[in-house]
Amino acid sequence: MDRDVFAMLCELLKTRGGLLDDGNVTIEEQISTFINILAHHTKNRSIQVGFSRSGETISRYVHRVLRALLHLEDVLFIKPTSVPDDCMDSRWRWFKGCLGVINGTYIEVIVPESDTPRYRTRKGHIAANVLGEGSTTNSRVLQDAVTRHNRLKVPFGNYYLADARYINGQGFLAPYRDTRYHLREWEDSDPAPRNQEEYFKMNHSQARNIIERCFGLLKKRWTILRSPSFYPIRFQGRMIIACVLLHNFIRMYMDIDHEEYTSVTLDELPIGEDILNEFESIDVVKASDEWSQWRDDLAEEMFDSWMSRRT
Repeated sequence: MDRDVFAMLCELLKTRGGLLDDGNVTIEEQISTFINILAHHTKNRSIQVGFSRSGETISRYVHRVLRALLHLEDVLFIKPTSVPDDCMDSRWRWFKGCLGVINGTYIEVIVPESDTPRYRTRKGHIAANVLGEGSTTNSRVLQDAVTRHNRLKVPFGNYYLADARYINGQGFLAPYRDTRYHLREWEDSDPAPRNQEEYFKMNHSQARNIIERCFGLLKKRWTILRSPSFYPIRFQGRMIIACVLLHNFIRMYMDIDHEEYTSVTLDELPIGEDILNEFESIDVVKASDEWSQWRDDLAEEMFDSWMSRRT
């Protein structure tokens, strides 16, 4: 981030996050230290040399900045908005009412030996899944997500795109199984989609690919997400959230994509009202004939429209 955006972050953490300048370490130095750790996965000992501070001082202020940043969750977490009926984006125009894409990504972590079974992935790595621990099944992840405290809210009539490992149930639209759909499979082959299931999967995959790009950008920006952290697992989990919040802040203010992100002033940042609280939301995820039929109808409409344009 540039100096102007850094100054805005300092002001936001001070005025809304409650971060204080206690006369010993300035707010700017506190935040610089914190960002250095996230961006470069710098060890405490290296920070001591760079900032001429004791290890205890660095640890104390890193925790302070983290607490202040987490106080801004309601401000910096981007609230989902559904795809409008008049959407013209070719990736999304068929998915009216869609709130976004749901998927997981693994972040390698270091945990006590007694906890390794909980965090062991199917490939044997020790990692935290942003959706659930280790090898937790995707169906269990979804059910937990919509029933736990501070749960994921999916209003009736809306849904998220999910990959074929998830249940195709109300609120979560998954592609057909046992049919090719990965983008690389289409890129490496000449045949056009042969039926409505394949064409649906191709469109579904193109829309869902956005989350892979988001995960890639997030890990590229914050080195701490690309290698096992030195911190206790509870602290590591909070640092992952901090990376997401700072990522959102940078996207808001740096105008990386002028079409998708607009600059706002500090006064225009939301207070945190969650519009999803105004609606009844889904509290169980299970397959149903009605939901499968809706997917079939949507796939047929997609395919018929595509075929009519080709003739």
